[in-house]
Amino acid sequence: MKTLKIYFVGVGGQGNVLASKLVGEAALAAGVPVVLSETHGMAQRGGVVESTAVLGGAASPTIADACADILLAFEPLEAVRALNKVRKDGLVVTSIAPIKPFNPTGDDKAYPPVDTLLDYLRSRCGRVLAFDGKKIALEQGNPLGLNMVMLGALYATGEMPMAPAVQRDAIARGTKPAFLDKNLACFDAGLAAAKAARV
Repeated sequence: MKTLKIYFVGVGGQGNVLASKLVGEAALAAGVPVVLSETHGMAQRGGVVESTAVLGGAASPTIADACADILLAFEPLEAVRALNKVRKDGLVVTSIAPIKPFNPTGDDKAYPPVDTLLDYLRSRCGRVLAFDGKKIALEQGNPLGLNMVMLGALYATGEMPMAPAVQRDAIARGTKPAFLDKNLACFDAGLAAAKAARV
């Protein structure tokens, strides 16, 4: 089985660790070997959170620089910061909704324009799939559903060895019943939006 290396990155509170765990649950349910890792950093202060899922029988969840097949970024500046992890012919899937760091002066100039970030990503990587994941989550009535939207987008790439239905089942098992319908709606909406934006 081909190894698929997925590098998840975002800001604390966006749910990327849960997303990687749910990929792991879906892989196990489908009989696909998987190893996972996570790094929280200063997550509680809005810092970067990274996690990995390596599918297909690898011994280690560690992804070396320039070795990730897919970079799944929940925030565009974090996509740029983690770009060294993805292969030159790899795929970047990113939400374009920025989370600007706290700045006591109130000056927004420290955060680059999103179009500039996307241009940079496209100049350095073979394929970039970009869309507003936050907007999609809000449209589903789930402001905390970005991670489910991004999971749906991951399945729109055509790279995943599991069917979307297997991932939906893992979401059903791994999230609270009160949030299940909205989480599944976010997953489905992310899948549809990313298919429409696919390169």
